[in-house]
Amino acid sequence: QVQLVESGGGLVQAGGSLRLSCVVSGRTFSNYAMGWFRQAPGKEREFVAAISWSGATTYYLDSVKGRFIISRDNVKNTVYLQMNSLKPEDTAVYYCAAVRYLGSVTSAQAMASKYDYWGQGTQVTVSS
Repeated sequence: QVQLVESGGGLVQAGGSLRLSCVVSGRTFSNYAMGWFRQAPGKEREFVAAISWSGATTYYLDSVKGRFIISRDNVKNTVYLQMNSLKPEDTAVYYCAAVRYLGSVTSAQAMASKYDYWGQGTQVTVSS
């Protein structure tokens, strides 16, 4: 069983930054591609970013390209989401997810159904 625990959410003004972290335990972290998703009230869960097992490839939602950066530390079993230039529309609960996959990440990893394990989520609120 794989456990994922997110942290780092909070309240920030528009234009500000936050860094989310997701610590993974229970399996060999480096065997898993990782993704970040978000869900705003009344909306469906939305893909944000994904990173391959090695960190060599990443894939982003168009609206966060150039503002968000996904990274990972396979020694610390942690995946990060650095969020800069935050906008009110980024307000959501952010979830990290894991899938056992050793290839490059592409648009295929933008589908929530690809992921086997999920964290409990962390709230990000961006005020205008």
